[in-house]
Amino acid sequence: MAKRADASAGTPATVALTRDGIAFTAHTYDHDPRAAAYGLEAAEKLGVDADRVFKTLLAMVDGSLAVAIVPVARQLDLKAFASALGGKRAEMADPRVAERKTGYVVGGISPIGQKTPLPTVLDESAILCETVLVSGGRRGLDLELAPDDLVAATGGRYAPIAR
Repeated sequence: MAKRADASAGTPATVALTRDGIAFTAHTYDHDPRAAAYGLEAAEKLGVDADRVFKTLLAMVDGSLAVAIVPVARQLDLKAFASALGGKRAEMADPRVAERKTGYVVGGISPIGQKTPLPTVLDESAILCETVLVSGGRRGLDLELAPDDLVAATGGRYAPIAR
C-alpha cells in the first residue's frame, strides 16, 4: 500500500508512521460536526465496511490509562479489556483526560503518535482484514494500514475485546 502524500494529513500519527517506515494511506472526508458517531460517519463517507473502521477508546484499567481499538459498529467489552491487560476492572476514561494524555481531541484520537505511550489492545477481529482504518489524529482524517502494522506502531497486542 503506497503512502499518499497529503500535506493536510500532517499529524503526530502520520509523522510517527512515516518515521517508522510503516506504509499507510491517508483518507480525508468532510466531517459533519453534527455527526453523533465519528467512526460510523467515517465508514459511510469513505464508503468502507464498518467492520474495517476501528475507533480508539481510552479506559482506566485498575487505575491506569490504556487504549482499546475496536470496530466502530461494536462496543468495548470492559471486562475483556481489563483481562487482556491483566487487570480486574476497567471503566471509560474521562474525555478531558483522554485528550490531555493523547494530545488529540475526542472524535480524532488516533491510537498512533500519542503524546504519552499507553498500553494498547486491538480487537482480534482486525486479523480478518487485509487493512483497517483508524483515526489519523483529527476529525475527517482516517489512516488505512495493515493490522499487524497498527499493532507494531502502537506497541500493542491483539485480544477479543469487542462485543
